[in-house]
This record gives sequence, structure tokens and C-alpha cells, in this order.
Amino acid sequence: MKPLRLLFVCTGNRARSQMAEGWARQLAPPGVEVMSAGTQPNPKGVHPLAIEVMKEKGVDISRYRPKALRELAGEFDYVITVCSEADAACPTLPARRARLAWHLPDPDAATGSEAEVREFFRRIRDELERRLREFFGRPPFALAAP
Repeated sequence: MKPLRLLFVCTGNRARSQMAEGWARQLAPPGVEVMSAGTQPNPKGVHPLAIEVMKEKGVDISRYRPKALRELAGEFDYVITVCSEADAACPTLPARRARLAWHLPDPDAATGSEAEVREFFRRIRDELERRLREFFGRPPFALAAP
């Protein structure tokens, strides 16, 4: 049986989609292949605060890197865009089962004090965790859980 393939897409593939990929890799049942990509991958790499706040929850995304959609081969069962810009840039990106839009604010664009920006990253991290726990709690994933 082919694994279910899940793709997270945002613009820069620097924060939201990377955190979503990290959570999904940790929370998905066996047999789910998880990836993320950007419509315009950011050459600066994964945002240091994304790495830091995920590490606080025991999820290591320090070796992840921004990837372009064209780097990924094959079809995906689920495509989840985490920003409206990605939806607009790739409106025809197909999904065999479902295409979902989880439009979240970009933590890379957060302003304020260092503490405020870090807290903004945490809120996005926690919202992604909540949504992914709910997502993986539904069929077909709930059927695959031990």
C-alpha cells in the first residue's frame, strides 16, 4: 500500500510550513509521508525562532531547509496551504484526497519586542499543533492509529 503523502505549502517555507512539517512528522501515524515547500523559498533558511520554539516542545526542525515546490516529485493526498499567498500562487496544485487552507499569520513578519515576537511564534506553533492533532484524529488517520 502506498503511503499517504501530506504537503504543507507557504510562501517562504521558513516558519509556518516548517513548524507544520515538524509537528506532522511527530504526530502522524506510521505510513504518512510529510513534506513542506514554498512558492518562493527563503534563502535565509528556517527561521531561528521557529527552530527555537519547536525545540521547546521537543520537536527538532534544525536540519530542515526551505524547498521549492518544483523540488518535490509525485502527487500528494493532502495539500495544506498555511497562507493565502500560497493559495493565490498555486491555485491548481492538486491533492488526491483534499486540499485545505489553514491561513495563519506569518510569524516571520511579526513586530514588537524580542519577547513579543517569540510569543507570536509560540502561538503559531501551538495553533499548528492543535490543528494537526485534530487532523490526525479523523479518518483515515484515526483508523491507522494504534
